Amino acid sequence: MKSTTVRRMALAIATTTALTGLAACSSGDSGGSDKDDRTSGSGKGTTRVSPMAALRSAEKSTDAADSARVESTTVMGSMMSMTADGALGWADGITGTVTIEYTGGTLADSMRQLGTTSMEARYLPDAYYAKMGEKFAAQAGGKHWIRYDYDDLADLAGGSGAYLKDQMQNTTPNQSVKLLLASGDVKKVGEEKVRGENATHYSGTVDVADLAGKNSSLTASQLADLKKQLEQAGVTTETVDIWVNDQDLLVKKVEKGRMATGELTQTAYYSDYGVKVSAEEPPASDTEDFKKLLEKQGGTVAGTTS
Repeated sequence: MKSTTVRRMALAIATTTALTGLAACSSGDSGGSDKDDRTSGSGKGTTRVSPMAALRSAEKSTDAADSARVESTTVMGSMMSMTADGALGWADGITGTVTIEYTGGTLADSMRQLGTTSMEARYLPDAYYAKMGEKFAAQAGGKHWIRYDYDDLADLAGGSGAYLKDQMQNTTPNQSVKLLLASGDVKKVGEEKVRGENATHYSGTVDVADLAGKNSSLTASQLADLKKQLEQAGVTTETVDIWVNDQDLLVKKVEKGRMATGELTQTAYYSDYGVKVSAEEPPASDTEDFKKLLEKQGGTVAGTTS
């Protein structure tokens, strides 16, 4: 019983992270085009720019900022709901520390069985670390951290695992802007306030698998596998809304879609661009490798889905 619980929790965290990664990195096309009913993306007077041009500027500015504080709320049907709060940097691979709170769904129920619904996540260029509670440690040889090597994640669940590796190593806030641009059809919704700050709202709808192909380094077979998995999960299209401030920086993102388990929604806020980010590798003596954990519990990385 104990080994099954440990294995299932480790897999649940990995696969949920994969799906969260898909949610966080998929973006949309939209209902307008490069027409002259334009927005002022830069806030420098009355210069009128097309939505596509404004988003190109926002993509470059957000990418150049190198780091930001991120707050997000994610709901994935009956599987889970969660909040995340932390700071991430992307100057040289993704680094940072985020606190994740599982607030509902089957994953939160599983976490409660292990005595906690909160988890610290640390992102380093080669791996993702998840800190679990004392109950989990008691069932995992006394170790509190799980290390998910990105190469091992690529072997998890076929195409979605390969996409997870690609996105977790390359995803930054400007990816949402990039994907709206890749869709080629962007609509300006209007000027709005985001937490008291002036921002321009853009919107779109996207074919998730199509944009995954345009914005990843997956092989043709991996893309075909990913598309099949997305269709099986009921994830086909998403609506994406982003808000860009007067400094051409992304300040809010909302993505909505549907899965077989229910509605998929994610709202994220970005602030404090340029914030100092730190993430230390946990002590090796307190860390269990995900792949080795599965092997100890009688499973393997490749092809493991339950």
